[in-house]
Order: sequence, then structure tokens, then C-alpha cells
Amino acid sequence: MLSALELAKALHSGSRRLDDVYREIAERVEIREPDVRAFVVRDVEAALRAGQAATGPLMGLPMAIKDNIDTGDMPTAYGSPIHKDHRPAVDAAIVALARRAGAAIIGKTVTTEFAFFQPGPTRNPGNLDHTPGGSSSGSAAGIAAGFFPLALGTQTGGSVVRPAAFCGIAGFKPSFGHLPVVGVKIFSWTLDTLGLFGKGIADVAFGAGILAGRDWRVDTMVPTPPRIGLIEPQPWAQADDDMLAALDTARALAERAGAPLQRVSLPPVFREAFAAHKVIQDYEATRALAAEFDKASGMLSPVLRETLQEGATIDAEAYDAAQEIAAQARRAQADLMSQVDVLMMPSAPGAAPAGLASTGSSVFNRVWTLMGAPAVNVPGLHNAAGLPLGIQLVGAYGRDRATLQAAHWLEGNFVARGDA
Repeated sequence: MLSALELAKALHSGSRRLDDVYREIAERVEIREPDVRAFVVRDVEAALRAGQAATGPLMGLPMAIKDNIDTGDMPTAYGSPIHKDHRPAVDAAIVALARRAGAAIIGKTVTTEFAFFQPGPTRNPGNLDHTPGGSSSGSAAGIAAGFFPLALGTQTGGSVVRPAAFCGIAGFKPSFGHLPVVGVKIFSWTLDTLGLFGKGIADVAFGAGILAGRDWRVDTMVPTPPRIGLIEPQPWAQADDDMLAALDTARALAERAGAPLQRVSLPPVFREAFAAHKVIQDYEATRALAAEFDKASGMLSPVLRETLQEGATIDAEAYDAAQEIAAQARRAQADLMSQVDVLMMPSAPGAAPAGLASTGSSVFNRVWTLMGAPAVNVPGLHNAAGLPLGIQLVGAYGRDRATLQAAHWLEGNFVARGDA
């Protein structure tokens, strides 16, 4: 895998040449992409030319863009045949900001259909017989395969944290609203949130902070033990034995390294909020994709078509009630976070499931997306078969840097143990 932070430092110091970086990437893509299938479209040579002309802190490094995010110089099909060969007139705001910061767009990565459930062709680089997760399938898999050091994704349920966990990389979903979604194909305007993938926590903190115009870097300070809240079992989410063992390992390492640990029970409103996520998502998706449903419903997957039909039965009163529950849960989370710096829990029920018919479950992510809170997958633990197991840390809204600092600290303890 490629570290964006270390590459940027090496390019700045002159110890690495940009054309050498791109040559190595091109060779790797040539060998592995036929199996991994992370890209919808790519142009390594054009990215190198753009990178050589780029200025800014990203130093011309290649960045991949999930294919539900508009790019003016590459097709954007949103994972659907309805939009085959669609070419936006201009970049999404986040892509324009990435180019301003010195990123070179190497290609568009596979998304599930409209960033929902229907999987694309991407496979997990760690084990090709397993899913890479979704909906940001290609972005996560491409980082794990070493095709690029940074990639953009989106999360409506668990589409950044979960694929990062399955692929053994860092995935960071910032606080809602900290990265602009103008030019992203919206599925749910309350939930859709941009996120970033990288090799490790320092990489996503470096890249996301630049894009957000905020100081989120964690490599410039000595990590200190955070106050960690240990979430009691979430009634709607069950982890398998391997994941429970990984969580116990993370807890033990954190405690041994000096982190104050506190068991935290979620208030009853969180159970209602978990159900409210689906009400809000489906109500908004039915409206966001009204044109596609009305004009080309036969080109939608059965699972999406059924979801939109169900969403059409949700009335405004039920939607408003779900939004009120979400607001109550956000206030309850704010109270919880007065006691701790981060909440610790699994990123997914277990390791990446075998097969490509599903991208796995987002049960450990959905309610935290609804909270609008920063969430990050901390890589470094594995099951007996060598498949990655991700630990999720969730912070308080707007406390993104503190959340990343805690994740960086925990990741360092995984590395020190020899797991990462």
C-alpha cells in the first residue's frame, strides 16, 4: 500500500520522483486490476501529466474518485446503466478542491448502484473470493491494492467505514457538512457524507484535513491516551466471535497503554434512531431518484426498485417523526461524549464475507451516520485466516481531529503489538 503522507514528504524533500511513483503504480495496476476490478475508468498517464503541473500540499499525488461523484473530464455513471457514458460539465466541488490542493485524478472507482446495495464487480485484494465491502467498493480495494494513496468515497449507511474494515485500511467519515456534497449524486440528503480512504490514520487525516481546510493532521504531535467509551452490545447489531475477540484485544491494548476506559450504555432513543435511519433514507431516496424511477425503472435493480416503492409509502408525518427522533439521539450522543473522547465498537459484524453477491452489513455504522458524527476505521487486527477486522471509533460532532488523534493512538498500539 502507498502512504499519502510519506509520499508527499518524500516528494517535497526530493527523495522520490513523481514519475517513478506513477510508473510503479502503472505496473501494479497492469498486473492486479484485471482481478481486483477497482476502476470504472482510469488514465494513469493523464494523471501523471496533471500531477507534474500541480501545485499544493498533495504534491501531484494520484487520487481516485468514487463514481457517484461528478468529474468533468471523466464519465460519471453512478453505478447505473441509466447514466452510461454520462459526462458532467464540471467537477463536483470536492474534486475541484482536490485538484486545487495538488491532487491528480487517476480514475473513477466502482460504486454499487447509486451507492446502495447492488454490488459491482470489485473484489477484495486481500482475498479475491471475498467482498471488498460497499458502496465505496473500488475506492477501498484500490487503496489496499496499492493503486493510489488517497481515494474519495461516500457514506449513507456504512459505505466508508465498512469497506475500509474489510480491506484492512483507514477510512474516515468526517462530521456531516465538513466536506461539500455539491456534485455528488444524492441518495439521502440527510445522510450522504463524503469520506476518505488511505493506508493509515495519518494518511486520511492529512488528506481530509487539506480538503476540509482544517488542521486535522495527527503526525505532528505525540499521541496521548484518549478517554474511550466502550459501547455495551448494541441491540440491533451482533458481532461474530472473531470480531468480539478483536474488540477484546483492542480494549486490552488500550487499557495497557494507559487509556481510561468506561463502559457506556446507549440511551433507549438510539434503538428508535436506528429504525429512523431507514425511514429517512428511503423517504429521501424515493425523491432523490424520482426521475430515474419514473423514466427508467426497468433499468433499476430489483432491490433498489423495491426500496423506492416502499419509500413512496412513507408519508411526511412519519418522516418528520423520524427526523425528530434523530435530533433527540444527537442530543443524547452529545451528553455521552461529555464523558469520553471517543466511543469504541466494531466497524462491521466480522471480516469480509465470502462471495460477491453482497457487500456486507452496515448495522454497526448506520446510526452513527445519522448522528453526523466523525467515524473512523482503525486497521491492524486480523482473524485466524488473515482477513482484516476493523475497530470503529466514533467522536463527538465537530471533534474530528480529536477522533483522528484517538484512532492514530490506537493504530500505533496495534502496530507495536505486531498486528498491523
